[in-house]
Amino acid sequence: MNRPLEDVLFGAPSPQARTTARVLSALAAVALVVLAAGVVAGFQQAGQLDARLWQLFTQGSTWAFLAQGLLGTLASAAMAAVIALGLGLVLLLGRMAQPRVVRWPTVAVIELLRGTPTLLLIYVCFLVLPQLGIRLSTYWMLTLPVGLSTAAVVAEVYRAGVLAVPRGQADAARSLGMTQVQVFRHIVFPQALRFIVPALVAQLVIVVKDTTFGYVVTYGELLQNARVLVANHNTLVPVYLVVAVLYCAVNYAISRASRRLARPAH
Repeated sequence: MNRPLEDVLFGAPSPQARTTARVLSALAAVALVVLAAGVVAGFQQAGQLDARLWQLFTQGSTWAFLAQGLLGTLASAAMAAVIALGLGLVLLLGRMAQPRVVRWPTVAVIELLRGTPTLLLIYVCFLVLPQLGIRLSTYWMLTLPVGLSTAAVVAEVYRAGVLAVPRGQADAARSLGMTQVQVFRHIVFPQALRFIVPALVAQLVIVVKDTTFGYVVTYGELLQNARVLVANHNTLVPVYLVVAVLYCAVNYAISRASRRLARPAH
């Protein structure tokens, strides 16, 4: 007997499905281990894992240089996140506005920013704006494009959260005499934020990753400083492995912080 589609998609998996999932997970884990072993063996054969190449990390100056780059990454990512979250809210309000003269231009801006690659926006700040007499520091040449690009996506994430809030709650609040602004501020938006925390975290992680475009404007972020170490010491794999761990640590910290924010207040 055929199961209803809802049961197939959302119901608890059958014992056979659970067994199949375990087998496939085990096979995938084995494949990943074999792949990782092959990569490590290749690095070892190429001499990239020799102890002499790791001596670079016994020097305090190396860690200080990487820490300087990490601070540059965090400074740019933090400001880009502030721009994205703030401008994203403004774009959300514009997109949900009743007058078409406000809504349509806002939609055009959102689609333009969503459809334009971040790297192209950086080139605009780096090459085009100086031709118009507008000169930005390398910090803003990186941070502003990343923030603008992310703001458009954040606006759509906000909108998805707002649409997920049951319409009856807003109607009930208006029936009690609350204004549209009060309903949005006190009823709709706080609930929407709870729905979209995972999506916002994903965007913040992307912001951190996008700061690696700093090489275009020679901004001193983590990956740019790593490139300098590689060029000066010819230690490609060790440096990039350490930098990868640092990026993972930053993104993990963002995820942990988001989980705390998502917990219901007691």
